[in-house]
Amino acid sequence: MSDGHAWSRREFLQISAIAAGSGMLPHQEIGTPQRAASGLYYPNRFARIVIEVLEEILGRNGLNTVLNLADLGGLVDQYPPDNLKREFDFADFTALNVALEDLYGPRGARGLALRAGRASFTQGLWRFETLVALSDVPGTVLPLNTKLDVGVTAMANVFSKLSDQISNIHDEGDDRIVYTLERCPMCWNRTADRPVHTLIQGFLQEGLRWVSGGQKFNVEMTTCLAMGDEIGRCVIYKQPIG
Repeated sequence: MSDGHAWSRREFLQISAIAAGSGMLPHQEIGTPQRAASGLYYPNRFARIVIEVLEEILGRNGLNTVLNLADLGGLVDQYPPDNLKREFDFADFTALNVALEDLYGPRGARGLALRAGRASFTQGLWRFETLVALSDVPGTVLPLNTKLDVGVTAMANVFSKLSDQISNIHDEGDDRIVYTLERCPMCWNRTADRPVHTLIQGFLQEGLRWVSGGQKFNVEMTTCLAMGDEIGRCVIYKQPIG
């Protein structure tokens, strides 16, 4: 019998996810309809790192709930292999981000994506050759602006060279660097009224903290493919904060 309460989509998903986690519902009853592949891919290793990081943040049950909501139940207890083959579709990566938002709301999902992005840089620092080269930068006597340029260039290159994400950097004088996403794995066939490439924002924040020897920088998402913009942009302000 109905109590007259009109359930929101978020409430329905949360209740369904709890039921799925308790074994009351089979996995296939949860998630999005079958989606078309994008034909664009992340390397398995980066997808695996993000999923491992989400497990650390959400716990095993929380991660399994998100995977099921994203219609990625096949990844429960079977993460992508730790290799550089381009096999993790952008459509699936977008679905993972959408599931976080459906379950935790826009604000909660943004905080989780920022944390995941920061932790993914830390994990990736030792697992991608392009980023390993950054390990010596903090201890050098290079000027801060040079360290930032080196770091942001390496972070753009690791995606452009190893995945179908196309990222470039544009140094706009003494005060800012613009990091672009011509293809974005968080925006595939997605419409939003705000920038949603938050995981990359967190990745950049942590990378900048690393190369600068612990300083924090403002990284602002200004345009986004999901908003209908031509490209996604993160503006990095070179003046440390805090």
